[in-house]
Amino acid sequence: MKILKFGGKSLSFTGAFDHVISIIKNRAQKESIAVVVSAFGDTTDVLEKILEQAAKQENFTLLFETFKKQPQHKGIDLTHEFDFLQKIFEGVHLLGDYSLKIKDSVLAQGELISGKIVTKKLQEQAINAVFTDSRSLIITDNTFGNAQPIASVSRQKTIAHFSSLDKVTTAVVTGFIGATLHNETTTLGRNGSNYSAALLANYLEAEELQNYTHVDGIFTANPDWVSDAQKIERLHFNEANELANFGASILHAKTIVPLIEKNIPLRILNTFKPQENGTLISAEPTPSGIKSLSVLADVALINFEGRGLLGKAGIDARIFTALSEKNISVSVISQGSSERGLGFIVEKGRATEAVLALEKEFETDFYTRDVNRISIDDEVAVISIIGQDLSTFHKPYNALIQNKIIPILFNNTVTGRNVSIVVKKEATKKALNVIHGQIFGVSKKINLAIFGHGSVGGTLIHQILQNTENIETKKQLKLVVFAIANSRNLLLNEKGIGQEWENELSDSGKPYELQDVIRFAKEHHLENLIAIDNTSSAVFIHNYFPLIENGFDLISSNKAANTNSFDFYRQLRKSLKKNQRRYLYETTVGAGLPLIDTIRLLHLSGENITRIKGVFSGTLSYLFNHFSTEDKSFSTVLKEAIEKGFTEPDPREDLSGNDVGRKLLILARELELENEWEEVQIENLIPEAFQSIETSDFLQNLDVLDAHYAAVKKTLQPHQVLRYIGELSGDLQKSKGILETKLAVVSADSALGQLKGSDSLFEIYTESYGDHPIIIQGAGAGAKVTARGVFGDVLRLSEKQ
Repeated sequence: MKILKFGGKSLSFTGAFDHVISIIKNRAQKESIAVVVSAFGDTTDVLEKILEQAAKQENFTLLFETFKKQPQHKGIDLTHEFDFLQKIFEGVHLLGDYSLKIKDSVLAQGELISGKIVTKKLQEQAINAVFTDSRSLIITDNTFGNAQPIASVSRQKTIAHFSSLDKVTTAVVTGFIGATLHNETTTLGRNGSNYSAALLANYLEAEELQNYTHVDGIFTANPDWVSDAQKIERLHFNEANELANFGASILHAKTIVPLIEKNIPLRILNTFKPQENGTLISAEPTPSGIKSLSVLADVALINFEGRGLLGKAGIDARIFTALSEKNISVSVISQGSSERGLGFIVEKGRATEAVLALEKEFETDFYTRDVNRISIDDEVAVISIIGQDLSTFHKPYNALIQNKIIPILFNNTVTGRNVSIVVKKEATKKALNVIHGQIFGVSKKINLAIFGHGSVGGTLIHQILQNTENIETKKQLKLVVFAIANSRNLLLNEKGIGQEWENELSDSGKPYELQDVIRFAKEHHLENLIAIDNTSSAVFIHNYFPLIENGFDLISSNKAANTNSFDFYRQLRKSLKKNQRRYLYETTVGAGLPLIDTIRLLHLSGENITRIKGVFSGTLSYLFNHFSTEDKSFSTVLKEAIEKGFTEPDPREDLSGNDVGRKLLILARELELENEWEEVQIENLIPEAFQSIETSDFLQNLDVLDAHYAAVKKTLQPHQVLRYIGELSGDLQKSKGILETKLAVVSADSALGQLKGSDSLFEIYTESYGDHPIIIQGAGAGAKVTARGVFGDVLRLSEKQ
C-alpha cells in the first residue's frame, strides 16, 4: 500500500482540486492506496478568524455564512459540521473566551469537511472511496493544540480499521486531527496533516508515502525567492531531518521520524505534474556536499549581556534551565568570551516570555548590575546551509560581506556539516540569493545599472546583451542590466532589460532621482551590484558616494571623478575603503589598453616610475598621423576624423588638449601624486578667437585652422612628424610632478613617430628599465574600443564579486 497525502493548496477548489481527484482515481485503479487530506485552502485560517470574532463578542455571522457558501461545499451534506460550528461559535460569543480544547474542535471541522468532499467526488467518479475520521485511528494525549499520539493504541486501531476494508476500497483519512482516550478532539500541531500521513504509513508499514504539494519537490532554496534554485532529486533521511529542523517549509522533523523507524521512503510531488518523479527521501546514501538552504523567519534574537558575570561559572545553565522550565526551545547560539554575552534564537511568539523568564532568574544580578541588559530583536531570520563544511564556508561568507550583508550570529553543528547564520530580516532574500549563487555552481548573477547611453554607453549595452549567453556559458556569470538611465529618464526591470531597450526607454522611461535606482535594488533584493558611469558629467560623479554606501561597485569611462579636486579624489577613495567597494576606470586613459593596471602594478610592486610620455588621444593621433604625412589640409583631416566618429560632437574638446590633460592627471594620481587640475600645463590647438564660439559656427569654419597648421608643417625637417604629446616628469617620488601637454616634433623613426591610424602609445620609464621604456600601444579611440574596455572592467569586477 502507498499513502497519498494532499495539502490545503492542492485541495484549493479553484486551483488543483480536479487534479487531485484525477490523481487519486488513476492510482486507485492500479494499486492499493490510502489518502490523507488537509483542510481546503485557507479553511483553517478562516475558522480561526471566525472563532476570534466570536471570542471578541463581535458579529461573526456574516463571515460564517460566507464560509458555508464556499463553492466546494455545494452539493455536500455538511449539516452536522455546520450545526456543530454554529453552536460552538454562539457559546464562545456568549462567554467571550475559548479554550485550546474548543479551538481544536473548531479547527478539526476543516479536515472533516475536506474528507467528506473528497470522498463524495471520488464516489461520483465510480471509485469505491470511504470516508475515515482519523479520530477513530489516532489516539493522543490531551495536550490540546499539539497532541502527541499514543503509538500502541493508535497502531492497533489503524491496523484493525484497514483490515476491515477490502483491497479495492480507498480510505480518505482526515489529517491533522486525533482524539483522546475519552473521545475529545485534538489536533497534532504544526504540520499535523503530514504527521498524520507519516503515522499512518508507519502503522500500516506502507511501501511509500507520497506528499503532493504545489511545488516540484525539495529545492536547493525556496524557488519563490531564488530563481536559480534547483530541484533535489534524492535526499537521505538524515539530510531531510536536518532540513526539517532548520525550517524547510515542506518538511517537519516529526514527519520524518515515523518514516525512519520503518524505513519508508517519502516522495515530494507536484499535484500539477504527477507524472514527474519529484524528490525522493529514503535511507539510500546520497553524494556528500551541500544540499539546500533553508530559512527560519518567524524567530527573534535574545541578547543577554552580563559584563559583571566575567569568570563566573554556570551562567549558561541558569539561562537554559529558566527557558526549559517554560518549554522554550533555543536554536542558534553564539557566546562571547567568559560568558559575558550570549545571543540565541527563539520562536518570535515566545520571545517576550523568554525575556520575562530570564529577568526573573537574574533579578538579583540586575540589582547588583552584573547583568546589564536582556533585549529582543525580532527583525531577524536564520539561514541554514545544510551540508556546509566549515572548510569552505569562507566563500559564501565573503560573498555576503561583499554584498554588505553582515551576519549577526554564526553557528555550526557538532558534525561541522551544517552552518546557520542570523541576518537582518530585510536582507534575508538577498542573502539567500548571494549564498546560493556562491555555493551551487550556478551562474553568479551580476546586476548592472548603466548611466549614460551615448556612443560608448549604447555600444556597451549592445555588447553586453549580445554576449550574455556566451559569458554565462564560459564564465558562469549572468549579467543582468536592471537599470538604464540618461540625464532625464530611467528604465528599470529586475529580470533584465532586453534588446528593445532604446524603444522602451523612449516610451516607458520615467524621470528619476538616483535614490529610485538604489531603492529599486533594495526592494528587489538585487545582489552583486555594479554601477557604470558612461557619462562625461562632472555633476554625476557626486552620485558615486550614495552608490558606494548602498553596496554598488563602480566602473567608469568618465574622467571627471579622478580629475576633480584632490580632496574629492581622496574622499572617494576613503569611501571606497570604508564600504569595501571597488572602482575600475581603465578606459578613462587608454580606452581598451591595459595602461592603468600596468602602472598600478609597477607602482605597488615598488618600481620607481620616473617618467610617462606618450600620445594619449586616439583622436589627435589620427589627426597628426595623417596630417604629417599626407598632402591634405588640416581641416580636411579633421573632417575625416569627425566623420569616422573619432572626435567628440564638439571637436574642440579634443583639440583643446583638456582630454589629454585629464588622462595625464589620472596617471599622476595613480602614482599618489597630489597635483591639481590647474597645475596641468596644456597647449590648446584652437586659436583663442574660436575657443568660445558656438559649435555649429566652429564646424562651419574649420578651414580657418589651415593656414596656421600649414605653417607649422613647413617647419618639419625630413623624417620628422607632428605628435600631440602628454608627459609626466619631474621627481615623482615627491608629492607633485610636472604635467604637460603639447604639440611636438618627433623623429618619424621613433616609437611615437611610427604611430598609425588612431593608435595611442604610452612610454613608461622606470628606474629598473632605464632608457628602455615599457611601451603600450593600441587603438586609442572609438566607441567600440572604449565600450569593450568597459566591458572588460565589468568582467574583471564580476569575477571578483
